[in-house]
Amino acid sequence: MNKSVIPQIIELATPIASNLDLEVVAAVFQSNKKPPVLRVDVRNLKTDTSLEDCEKMSRALEEILDSMEIMTGSYVLEISSPGISRQLTTDREFISFKGFAAIVTTYAPYQNKKQWLGLLVKRDEKAVYLNQKGKQIAIPRELVAKVQLDDCQT
Repeated sequence: MNKSVIPQIIELATPIASNLDLEVVAAVFQSNKKPPVLRVDVRNLKTDTSLEDCEKMSRALEEILDSMEIMTGSYVLEISSPGISRQLTTDREFISFKGFAAIVTTYAPYQNKKQWLGLLVKRDEKAVYLNQKGKQIAIPRELVAKVQLDDCQT
């Protein structure tokens, strides 16, 4: 299997997750491991993601993958929770984590810095906004490499 089937995996996993009150956050195929690992990260939409949530998702997705024969060769299916220290990517995540401590990393220096720390205010088409001790900073989106929660500060 190659990484090009990841969009197909996400497309299959999304309605399965939805039926279980879960959301697919990401999927990766780690071909450098023996056997290769297909990891799908899910989040419970109502409460903390539990081991039971991961088990239900694993069983349901495994059944579909086996019946559709998308995955060739041996592999390990791993369902996990992304945890709180993950990278924020969706508009929903930016809204959900408003006010949380965040780290914004830029591709190139912006105002002589490549990393910004502060409380997440919002994200729009133009910028990611942080509150730093009462002062709002707007970091242009085209410079933003990643935004992640600062688990040392939450």
